[in-house]
Amino acid sequence: MRKILYIAGCILAFILGVMIWFYFAEPTGKAVSEDLPAAPEVSARQAILIDGKSGETLFEKAAEERAYPASTTKIMTALMALELCRRYDIGIDTEVTVPKEAVGVEGSSVYLKAGESRTIEELLYGAMLRSGNDAATALAVCLGGNEKNFVKMMNDKARELGCHRTQFVNPTGLFDEAHYTTAKDLACIARMAMEIDTFRQIATAKTWGTYTNKNKTVFQYEGGTGIKIGFTEKSGRTLVASARRGDTELIAVVLDDGNWFADAYALMDYGFMIKGVEKDE
Repeated sequence: MRKILYIAGCILAFILGVMIWFYFAEPTGKAVSEDLPAAPEVSARQAILIDGKSGETLFEKAAEERAYPASTTKIMTALMALELCRRYDIGIDTEVTVPKEAVGVEGSSVYLKAGESRTIEELLYGAMLRSGNDAATALAVCLGGNEKNFVKMMNDKARELGCHRTQFVNPTGLFDEAHYTTAKDLACIARMAMEIDTFRQIATAKTWGTYTNKNKTVFQYEGGTGIKIGFTEKSGRTLVASARRGDTELIAVVLDDGNWFADAYALMDYGFMIKGVEKDE
C-alpha cells in the first residue's frame, strides 16, 4: 500500500511540476511576441519586403501570385543593358544612334528622334528616372541587336536568377497578358540590380540633367535609395522601393496598389523596427 501511495505521490508531484512550469513560462512567451511590432496591413494585391543584403523575407502577401509589373520591368531592362556593356566592354558614355523602333512608343517618353545620337548613360537615366518607354526600347535594340533578342536575354537572366514565375515580352512594361512576374521575383531582380554600382547610382539619383526621378522614395523616405515605379491602367500602380539605414538595406515591392508609396513606406518602417534600426532624429 505504501509503495502504491509513494508512486502516486511521485506522479502527482510530476504533474504539478509540469503545470507550474507552463504557468510561469506562458507569460514570458507572450511578452516576447508583444514586443514585436505588428506587420502593417497593405492594400497591395501582391507585396513583399526583403533584406537587401541577405535576401531574407520579412513580410509577404500573395508574393508568388502572378502580377503585372508595368514599368518596374525597366529594372531588368537596365540590369540587362549594364550586363551587356560589361560583357562587351562598352562604356556607358558610348554614343548610339536612336533606332526608328524607339520613336513614338506608347506611354511615358523622353521624346527621342530617329537617327539622333544619345549615350547609353542618357538612355539608362531616361528609362529609370523618367520611365521613358522610348529610352528602354532604344537600349534593347542598340544593345540586343533587336528588341526580340534583348527580351530573350531578359528572360534568360530571370531564369538564371531563379525567377521562374516571370516572363517578359517587352523591355518597357507596357501591359500584355503574357508579360508577368511576382512580387517575390521582382524583389530578387531588384536586389541583384542594386548590387551593380552603376545601377544603384542611377536608381538613387534625384535628378540627372533635365530629368527628375519619378520615384518619390528618394525624396520622401529617410535613407531612400530607389528604385522604380510603374503604372498602366490594367497593371495598376506598381512600386519597388528601397532604403538604407546604417548597414541595413530593405527592398519593398507593392503591386496593383492604389496606396503604393504609403504601403511601401509602412513595410520598410516595419522592417527597420524588427531589425532594430532606429530612425535618425
